[in-house]
Amino acid sequence: MDIFDKCLKFTRAKEAMEMGIYPYFKPIQENHGPRVIMDGKEIIMIGSNNYLGLTKDPRVQEAAIKAIEKYGTSCSGSRFLNGTLELHEELEEKLAAFVKKESALCFSTGYQSNLGAISTLLTKDDLIITDKTNHASIFDGIFLSAGLHMGANIKRYKHNDMDDLERVLSKLESDIPKMIITDGVFSMEGDLVNLPRLVELAGKYRARVYVDDAHGLGVEGETGRGTQEYYNIWDEVDLVMCTFSKSFASLGGFIAGKSEVIHYIKHFARPLIFSASMPPANIATVLKTLEIIQKEPQIVHRLQKIGQKMIREFQALGFNTGESKTPIVPIIIGNDDKTFQFWAILFQNGVYSNPVISPAVPPDRALIRTSYMATHEDRDLDIVLDKFKKIGKEMGII
Repeated sequence: MDIFDKCLKFTRAKEAMEMGIYPYFKPIQENHGPRVIMDGKEIIMIGSNNYLGLTKDPRVQEAAIKAIEKYGTSCSGSRFLNGTLELHEELEEKLAAFVKKESALCFSTGYQSNLGAISTLLTKDDLIITDKTNHASIFDGIFLSAGLHMGANIKRYKHNDMDDLERVLSKLESDIPKMIITDGVFSMEGDLVNLPRLVELAGKYRARVYVDDAHGLGVEGETGRGTQEYYNIWDEVDLVMCTFSKSFASLGGFIAGKSEVIHYIKHFARPLIFSASMPPANIATVLKTLEIIQKEPQIVHRLQKIGQKMIREFQALGFNTGESKTPIVPIIIGNDDKTFQFWAILFQNGVYSNPVISPAVPPDRALIRTSYMATHEDRDLDIVLDKFKKIGKEMGII
């Protein structure tokens, strides 16, 4: 036996390539926001998490360039040593205020934010209760803790099912330290956590609350402050996490909460201590996008309006959009092969989307994940709807 044998036996991707339905790792040649150049032709992009369309905003690009001119292209070290700039601390202060928490801490990616915070807080004597469909980075944070502390106590509850969450909580010892972790906006299907009921149960059963709002900040709430603002629930959420690779048009992430908790994570989180810090351009980008969100909430409102339109119009055509209430709009097909075929035909017709199959979604719930930007024009949205209608009818989906 050879350790590489498994690599030689993996043929599924090559088979899809030969069939012309392989959808992954397709390079973008030019990025113009709502439209991109792929395979030498212009494509309408409805597969990006660039929700506010700020990656091409001239003000954001200028801020990134100026940061490079002042600080260079890299910090070349971890936050613990030479990798902390005054920009990091400025951003952390402003982010904490934005999500109404005492303190915030930036990591180099959103993935590392969950990995670092969860693995630091969870020991063998603690318990995590998690939604079954939470993002992989949440589970990986739990698994890292298991490796570090010789075991992890984890309980899963059915997706966004608060009765099942209470069933799980009611069976636990009242004095065991525990935390409920949930996505705010669930990344594949765009539905919102039932946060009011969740925090009620957390209070009843003495559990802390951790919300991953990667797809909520900049998207939900009157001023883009995410799931907490959508429900007007602030103090009952102990920790809020977000990535910068979506509404904030950059790369990185942060965790925010009580100052003592953030201070502890800052000194024990391995993904923070043993990884190079966010580069200057990335920090400056987030600072500028945060400023734009606060000064121009109309871009958040435009995004929300687009999401509502697409849900309404897809449903009118007969597509199953699940429980989405956000600009993440799933087109649930069910069958993996049909989903890949739908994606391929859609791409050939000038629309880029994301095919999603198990384990990212439950078996038999394969879907086309569509997501929208505040900068999408109505004419592009209407073209998308026309393409979906035509293909959906041809394939017998609607």
